[in-house]
Amino acid sequence: MGKYMAIWEVDHATIPIDPKERGEGWGMLMTMVQQDFEKGVLKDWGAFLAESNGYAVYEGTELEVMQAIQQYVPFCIFEVHPIATADRVNEMLSSMTG
Repeated sequence: MGKYMAIWEVDHATIPIDPKERGEGWGMLMTMVQQDFEKGVLKDWGAFLAESNGYAVYEGTELEVMQAIQQYVPFCIFEVHPIATADRVNEMLSSMTG
């Protein structure tokens, strides 16, 4: 099972001007985030203060992570990076040094 860091940004073309509509949209987003936590694929999530972007940490197979992220499209744009944990980096170092 892999771990992935996703940097997300809300597509500004989809953000309503009306504050009430914008709040409702964010509410729907946060419901989806909570559901991903409950499914166990989402391990951490945060929004950068006063911005329309943030980060998420997913854990699962490539397929599980792709499926989780696709539900946010076209409202969010993602940049996703596989993560090597400290344990994995130490394994790599051990293999290099014998």
